[in-house]
Amino acid sequence: MSTEIYFSNNYRDLCQQHGTGAGFQFEFSCARCYDTWRSPFEPYTGGRAADWVGKAVNAAWGLLGRTGSTIGAAADGLAGAGWGSARDSAFQRAIGNAEGHFNRCARCTHYVCGRCWNGAQGLCLNCAPDTAAEATAAQQRGLNDMAAERAYAAGQRDGQSYDVDRARQLVCPQCRTETHGTPFCPGCGHHLAQQPQCPSCSAALPDGAAFCPGCGTRR
Repeated sequence: MSTEIYFSNNYRDLCQQHGTGAGFQFEFSCARCYDTWRSPFEPYTGGRAADWVGKAVNAAWGLLGRTGSTIGAAADGLAGAGWGSARDSAFQRAIGNAEGHFNRCARCTHYVCGRCWNGAQGLCLNCAPDTAAEATAAQQRGLNDMAAERAYAAGQRDGQSYDVDRARQLVCPQCRTETHGTPFCPGCGHHLAQQPQCPSCSAALPDGAAFCPGCGTRR
């Protein structure tokens, strides 16, 4: 067709060519919020007639123990022959209806619904956001930013008393419970982050040592 087709990227074809539900319907969506609007359903008489003819022929021939596949196929062929042009005409009518439910933004050229349209500016709300909504959102961002800054400063003050040199084990080596840096395991009470000691002289035992460096006792 020579007529220019709009809504080429934001519609869904719901048409059905065959059966008792044969007809034309299209679903259009807003480019901003993605809410949809469906065009009124238009029955496709050719597809319905082909379905009725096929069922009637098959029923009649079935009484004689034969099939009416040839006649049924011919009926389907007649329905299919007019399908393309009928669908194009229905699509153009659907577009005409859809243009009453959508607005085309002069800046980004997207089609949006009435709730996403700034009528005073002739633009969508992506290109021309609502002033009151933007001011409220900016106020909330400012509140959140200031609260975050104050919380960060409070954390820095608390960090002055945090012992960063104390050894910590985040997982208990005895029961594998997460400890979150506590001195004793909350699962089994094991004393965490303690270097092994010699049972004889209580000297610290280096990792991997087979004998105590203080008294020579075997581990």
